[in-house]
Amino acid sequence: MPSRPVRTARAARTVAVAALLLAAAIACGDGRGDGRTAAVAPQNPAWDRVGTLSVRSPQGPRACTASVVQSPRRNLLVTAAHCVENHRIGLLDGLVFTPGYRNGYSPYGSWPVESITVDPRWSLDADPEYDVAFVTVGSVGGRQVEEAVGGNPLGTDQGFGLAVSVTGYPNEGDEPITCSGVTASQSPTQERFDCAGYTDGTSGSPWLTTSGRVIGVIGGYQEGGETPGTSYSITFDERVADLFQQASA
Repeated sequence: MPSRPVRTARAARTVAVAALLLAAAIACGDGRGDGRTAAVAPQNPAWDRVGTLSVRSPQGPRACTASVVQSPRRNLLVTAAHCVENHRIGLLDGLVFTPGYRNGYSPYGSWPVESITVDPRWSLDADPEYDVAFVTVGSVGGRQVEEAVGGNPLGTDQGFGLAVSVTGYPNEGDEPITCSGVTASQSPTQERFDCAGYTDGTSGSPWLTTSGRVIGVIGGYQEGGETPGTSYSITFDERVADLFQQASA
């Protein structure tokens, strides 16, 4: 596996201005994906499980995309590790999750991030083989986030060549985008998805199978991809299953 590039990622570039903000940037290039380009996701309860990760408020600087996964406590999100822990800064503070965000409207409110679980090998040296994170959020109005919008079951050891849809929030837009395609092997432990349009802010976007299982998130190799037309994810296998169990405990 090539070493981690110095400048990569689909996470938003942010700076510290009276708060801790995430730093990461994309090096844009020509898209790939057999001519496919992501389009605005139609309004559908399934897309409301996907939302923005931003600083302090829905209108604050955006870090990435995250989505709700089914968990015993009904309060768990999945995203990319580089969205929530920067190797130079550490774990990020003040993040909020806003599911179903569109055009300035937050139909379910914003859910404060309470804890972040990443693999120690990511924390140590940002190993792209462990670029995934699980995030717990606090309750809002006495409800957990999964009670409000539902959650996608985690899928591990599913293999390659699966039909998926990938949905996320590019920073230049105020609505989620989505595209469907088939996963391919980038390496035995990394996979790829080809469709244009996945720019800053789409790191952490869930890869959902036709059965609704999340089997990846934009991240991993090149922190998700150096061009907006090819996206990557670590393969969801025992690494992710173990991390999920830790976060759910």
